[in-house]
Amino acid sequence: MAASSTARSFLQVAATEEVVSPLRVVQIEGLAILKIIKHCKEFSPALVTGQLLGLDVGSVLEVTNCFPFPIREEDEEIEADGANYQLEMMRCLREVNVDNNTVGWYQSTILGSYQTVELIETFMNYQENIRRCVCIIYDPSRSNQGVLALKALKLSDSFMELYRTNNFTGEKLREKNLSWVDIFEEIPIKVSNSALISAFMTELESDTPVAQCDYDRLQLSSNPYMERNMEFLIECMDDLSMEQQKFQFYYRNLSRQQAQQQAWLQKRRSENMARKAAGEEPLPDEDPTNPIFKPIPEPSRLESFLITNQIANYCNQINGVAGQSFNRLYLMKSLHDN
Repeated sequence: MAASSTARSFLQVAATEEVVSPLRVVQIEGLAILKIIKHCKEFSPALVTGQLLGLDVGSVLEVTNCFPFPIREEDEEIEADGANYQLEMMRCLREVNVDNNTVGWYQSTILGSYQTVELIETFMNYQENIRRCVCIIYDPSRSNQGVLALKALKLSDSFMELYRTNNFTGEKLREKNLSWVDIFEEIPIKVSNSALISAFMTELESDTPVAQCDYDRLQLSSNPYMERNMEFLIECMDDLSMEQQKFQFYYRNLSRQQAQQQAWLQKRRSENMARKAAGEEPLPDEDPTNPIFKPIPEPSRLESFLITNQIANYCNQINGVAGQSFNRLYLMKSLHDN
C-alpha cells in the first residue's frame, strides 16, 4: 500500500513537472548585451548571428553569455564546420565553468526587417531540441537614433501548431482565429548585473550628467533614416500587391471551375432524364476523372501575413521617429526664439 502511494505520488510529481509555466521575461546580463552590440556594430550593415547561453528557470529565461557565429557562405561543408565550431565553443565554455546551455540565438537586422520565413524555420529547428528559446533582435541603424533597439521574440504556440501542419488556408486561419499579429510574441527584457559590476560602473560613472546617448537623441537630421524606411515600406507594399494578385488569380480560377461544374452537372441531369425515359440506368452525378472536379490548391497566406507584419513594423518606426523629430524641432525653435 505504501509502495502504491509512493508510486502514485511520484507520477503526480512527474505530471506536475511537465506543466511548463509561460515565459514572462528574458533576463539578460549586461555583459552579454555589450557583446551582442559590439558584434552587430562591427559588421554592420552585414547581418550577423550568434548563440545565446543561459538557464531556463520557471517563467524567466536567463541569458548569461553569448558568442558569435563565424560569417560563412552557403555551402554544406562550411555549414558543417559552423556546427563543429558551436560544439567546440560550448565544450570550451563548459570546461571553464561557464553556462553552456543553449537558450536561443541573436541576430542583427536593418531597419527592423527581420520577419521572414527563414526566422520562423530557425525557430522551429531550435524548438525541436529546446523546450523554450528566444531570438534577440538588435538593430544598429535604429540604435543610432539614440534608442537601444533590442527586443526578444518567440513564436506563439498557436502559430507553431499551425505551422507544423503547413496549412495556412483562409478556412484554417479562421478556425484557429489566427491573424498576422499572432505570429510573434515580444517578451520583455530585463537587464541584470551583479552587485560587483554595478559598484564598478558607479565608480566609472563620470561627473557630467550628459552622456553620448543623450546627444544622439538631439540629432535634428532624421531624413536618411526616414527615407530608407519609406523605401523598404514601398517594397513591402509591392510584395503585398503581388501576393494579393495570387489570391485574385486563385479566386478567378475557383469561380470559373464552379461555373464549369454547374454546367456539367446540368448537362448530366439532362442526360439522366433522357436515359431514365429510355429505361436505362442513370449516370453518376460526379465524374472523378473529369479535370473540372479536381480541387484547386489555395495559396498559403503565410507570406502575406509576414509582409503585413513587416509593413506594420515600418509604419510604427516612421511614426515614432517622426514624433521625436517634431519634438526636437519645436525644442530648438523655442531655444532659438529665447
